[in-house]
Amino acid sequence: MSRADRLVALLDERELDCLLVTNLVNVRYLTGFTGTNGACVLSRDERLFLTDFRYVQQAIEQVADFERVEAGRDLLGDLAGKLRGRAGFDDAHVSVRAHSKLSERASEGVELVGAGGLVERLREVKDDAELAAMRAAADIADAVYEELREHGLVGRTERDVALGLARSLEDRGAEAPAFPPIVAAGPNGARPHAVPRDVEIPRDTLVVIDMGARVDGYCSDCTRTLATGSLADGARELYELVRSAQTSAVAAVRAGAVGREVDGVARGIIEEAGHGERFGHGLGHGVGLEVHEGPRLARTVEGRLAAGNTVTIEPGVYVPDEVGVRIEDLVAVTEDGCDVLTGFPKELVTVT
Repeated sequence: MSRADRLVALLDERELDCLLVTNLVNVRYLTGFTGTNGACVLSRDERLFLTDFRYVQQAIEQVADFERVEAGRDLLGDLAGKLRGRAGFDDAHVSVRAHSKLSERASEGVELVGAGGLVERLREVKDDAELAAMRAAADIADAVYEELREHGLVGRTERDVALGLARSLEDRGAEAPAFPPIVAAGPNGARPHAVPRDVEIPRDTLVVIDMGARVDGYCSDCTRTLATGSLADGARELYELVRSAQTSAVAAVRAGAVGREVDGVARGIIEEAGHGERFGHGLGHGVGLEVHEGPRLARTVEGRLAAGNTVTIEPGVYVPDEVGVRIEDLVAVTEDGCDVLTGFPKELVTVT
């Protein structure tokens, strides 16, 4: 069954006659279209894809299983005329202004119904082709980590290293970095989403490095914390604590596992060591066409993991004004465990 067919099968759940999809990531997932202006309308007996003149030829090449309709650059008017009955729209991505325009131009009797999250639910479970792209992206990032061992860290600025990582990802075959790389030494590493600075990386500290590649639209995500020389006992103990929590959480991943319980495996280890308040984010998140998507692993998440989910396992401990440690793997959930896609070592690596 195609992705579009599986999506249409969900319409009854929301009592919808059709569904409007405008978010470009979701449009790509359903149709294969990679342009910057496109949308689709799906119903039980119709699959329509709309784009403007600039992308007609691209749509012919990329969009195979939809009826292709040429529209103006402002697709909303043309889209509105294609809606019927109870028409679902993604209320997480359609602006108030766009909703107003759809309401004004829709045919009489059309009822716009918020129906966000349906495509995202399908995207959570990856097929073999998606997993292959993500594995390729993870392999590229692993190779760049190995390259970093050769180039070194000490005396280079965080920003210089981050820019070099981005270039290396593309040089090794990524279409782009999955996100701007994070390089954060010493106290800057205590900021989970630190911004690389024009500050030289010193010896004898820890450096948090977070990067990923994008291949065929799919992302990887991997964090390692590297040493630049000798470490104080406290910093080394902190690293080993996070490593223990991370490896234990990876071992808890399998189809059927409850998200908050997997989070609790790592969180319990860190809390027992007295650092619970320094692990303030969730254990992980889904990765795919976006680097942050469902499912989530966090204290408040009740849902269960399913085979084919691809999630990060990334506990961290952040000591303000001192140091931070985060270790992150990207894993694909299987029936009896998980397949770890990231391969760079998690034992403490020293790069001077």
